[in-house]
Amino acid sequence: MWLGLAFVSAFLLGCYDICKKKSVNGNAVIPVLFFNTLFCTLLLSPLCVISILSPDTLSGSIFYMPVVSLSTHGFIFVKSVIVLSSWILGYFAIKHLPLTITGPINATRPVMTLVGAMLIFGERLNLYQWIGVLLTIVSVYLLSSSGKKEGINFTRDKWVVFMFFASLLGAVSGLYDKFLMQQFSSTAVQFWFNFYQCILMGII
Repeated sequence: MWLGLAFVSAFLLGCYDICKKKSVNGNAVIPVLFFNTLFCTLLLSPLCVISILSPDTLSGSIFYMPVVSLSTHGFIFVKSVIVLSSWILGYFAIKHLPLTITGPINATRPVMTLVGAMLIFGERLNLYQWIGVLLTIVSVYLLSSSGKKEGINFTRDKWVVFMFFASLLGAVSGLYDKFLMQQFSSTAVQFWFNFYQCILMGII
């Protein structure tokens, strides 16, 4: 079941990348990101309101949003800064590069996450996972070679650098999620993370 859900998630992320590309075509990145975070916050707001006004309605379900401490808000705020930094870099890269370049670069993020999981959480890779890592590295090399034919230099193009750091911060966020999900309610993290992003984007 979980493998099936992972494939569905991957498919939806692909659709998400296409929507991002369409949204920044002819539009400035910052307003697009602001409305992105605003709509996400508004979509999750009913869960927050119901959890506060009528906690018994959602209690015991994944939609229930418990009250979190001030220190927890601090942890969630850090996640918001990490993800927002990744998004800003990524959106600018997607605006100026074809998806055939940004997509595969972003696909290296799981490899970065795996390395982090090994170093931080002491996880170990099996043979198939190592093969996957090697295939990803080879794919990025081949991609950089083909990118040169399109006039994109992977070591000098600033948008490629933007995409690389966006992926790196995305991997950091994934590792940080592992810590957050072990400690706090995933629904509360999701709402407040979007809320703080919306505030930050409003300031920007």
